[in-house]
Amino acid sequence: MSMELGGKGVKSDINVTPLVDVVLVLLIIFMVITPLLQRGKPVELPRARHVSALEGGGDPILLSVTKDGRIWIDKKEVARQALAEGLAAELAAAPGAPVVLQADRDLDYRTIRAVILEVAKTRVPGLSLAAAQLPERP
Repeated sequence: MSMELGGKGVKSDINVTPLVDVVLVLLIIFMVITPLLQRGKPVELPRARHVSALEGGGDPILLSVTKDGRIWIDKKEVARQALAEGLAAELAAAPGAPVVLQADRDLDYRTIRAVILEVAKTRVPGLSLAAAQLPERP
């Protein structure tokens, strides 16, 4: 007593429409979420041929210095005089996190040096400088 529906048996083709729907939804989600994942203020980094990878555990604490000389800890703006206290609070919340300074490439060295001297007041074990890597020469 078998019963055939439609007279042709079981259809074994893959229905691609739901797959395409899911992929498009995931694409839209990633397009919306990706800009939100970037930390710190966007700056145009200096370029270098040899850039080493960041060593150390955990998420780094990002110090950003924009073209106009404003200083940011992640996405929070701080005055230069309050940088040491703000960085000390961040280090207390995330002990052992590496500190990365990303400064705009158009800044003069005097501004960057002043920021580095303020960071030195917190006695961080090290400060990494961020740079964009140039493509290798053929």
